[in-house]
Amino acid sequence: MEKLLSVLVDILSQPAALVAIIALVGLIMQKKSAADITKGTTKTFLGFIVLSAGAGVVSNSLKPFGKMFQEAFGVQGVVPNNEAIISIALEKFGTTAALIMVFGMVINILIARFTNLKYIFLTGHHTFYMACFLAILLSVANMKGAYLIAIGSVALGLFMAIFPAMAQPTMRKITGNDKVAFGHFGTLSYIAAAGIGSFFKKGSKSTEDINFPKGLSFLRDSSVSISLTMVIIYVLAALFAGSSFIEKNLSDGTNYIVFSVIQGVTFAAGVFIILSGVRLILAEIVPAFKGISEKLVPNSKPALDCPIVFPYAPNAVLIGFFSSFIAGVIGMFILFLAGGIVILPGVVPHFFLGATSGVFGNARGGMKGAVFGSFVNGLIITFLPVLFMPLLGDLGNASTTFSDTDFLAVGIILGNIAKFLGQPGIIATIIIVAVVSIICKAKIGKKVESTDGK
Repeated sequence: MEKLLSVLVDILSQPAALVAIIALVGLIMQKKSAADITKGTTKTFLGFIVLSAGAGVVSNSLKPFGKMFQEAFGVQGVVPNNEAIISIALEKFGTTAALIMVFGMVINILIARFTNLKYIFLTGHHTFYMACFLAILLSVANMKGAYLIAIGSVALGLFMAIFPAMAQPTMRKITGNDKVAFGHFGTLSYIAAAGIGSFFKKGSKSTEDINFPKGLSFLRDSSVSISLTMVIIYVLAALFAGSSFIEKNLSDGTNYIVFSVIQGVTFAAGVFIILSGVRLILAEIVPAFKGISEKLVPNSKPALDCPIVFPYAPNAVLIGFFSSFIAGVIGMFILFLAGGIVILPGVVPHFFLGATSGVFGNARGGMKGAVFGSFVNGLIITFLPVLFMPLLGDLGNASTTFSDTDFLAVGIILGNIAKFLGQPGIIATIIIVAVVSIICKAKIGKKVESTDGK
C-alpha cells in the first residue's frame, strides 16, 4: 500500500505527468481520434518537460550567483527555499503529506464541480509543497492521524480553488481571455502587485512598449536584453566576490569572468526554454481541458504554474526579478541592523515570484506597476518569514524556510490561531473561509455575467 501511494504521489507531484493525464482524459471525453489523442497528450507532456527543463536551467544558473552574493557581502542567515525545507520535513511528514495531497486534489475537483469556484489546480509540485506545509503546521497544533489528514485535505482543496479565483481578474487582463487560470502559491504577492499597479494605470506605458533608440533596437528582443543584463549582473557580482573564491568553489578552475558570462547567458537560455514550453502547453492543454470542463466539471478552468504568464510580458519578467531582488537586499540589511534573524535574498524565489509580480503589476499599471509591484513582493518575502519561522516548531531552527507568500501568510494566520484558539479555532477558520469564499465568488460571478450581458 505504501509503495502504491508513493508511486501515485510521484505521478501527481510531477506537473508533466499530471497535466498529460488531464489532457488524455479530456481528449478521450471529446471522442477525438487516436492520432489526435496521442498528439495532444504527447505535446502537453513535452511542453511541461520543456518548461521544467527551462526552470531547472534558470535555477541552476542562479545558484552560483547566490553564493557569489554571500561571499561578496559576507552575510550569513536564513535562505528561504521551498525545496530545501520540504526535503528536511519529508522524513517525518512524508506519508501524511502524500495522503493530504491525494485527498486534497479530490476535494479540489468536488469544489469545482459543486460550487462557483471552478478552478482545478494543476501545479503538482506546489500541491505537494502545500500538503507537506499543512502536515507540518497541523502537527505543531497537536493534530494527529486521520483527523490531521482530513482537516489538511479540506484546507488544501480549498486553497487550490480559492487562490486561483483571487488571481483570475488580473489573469483575464494578462491573457485577454478567461480560458486559463493561475495555480501557484505566491498569489498574495501577485494580487498585491496588481493592486499597486492599479495606482499607476493612467500614463504608465507597458513594459512591452519601451521605446529604445534606433541604435539600441536590438534590445527589443527579450532574449538579447536578458542575456546582456544578466551578464552585467553576474560580472559585477564576480568582481566583488573575487576570482579565487569563484575559480576554487564554483567554476572548477574556469576563469571567473568567462564563467560569469556563461552563467548570465545560460540564465537567458533558461527563460527562452520556459517561454517555448509555455507556448506549447497553451496550444494543447486548453482544447484538451474542454472535454473535462464539458463533461465532469462544467465551466472549469485549468490553474497552471507561474511561468504561464511570462510570454505575455517578457520585459516585465526581467524588471520584476531585479526590482524584487533589490527589495530583498534592502530588507536584508534592515534585518541585519535590527538584529535577530536575517533573511537572505533567495535568488530563485525572487526570480519566479518577482518576475510574476512584474507581469501582474504591468497588467494593471504598466512599467511603474511592474517596478513597484515586484518591489513590494521582494519586501513581503523578506519580512514574512521572520514572523512565520517561530510557528514552525522544530523546523523553525533550520537555516531555510518556505519562500512563497501564500505559505507564509497561511502559516502566520493558522499558526497564531492554533496557538491562541487551538484546534477548534483552526476548524472554525477553515469553515468560515469556505463559506465566505463561495458566497463572494457567487456574487462576483453574477456581476461578471451582468457585465457580459451588457
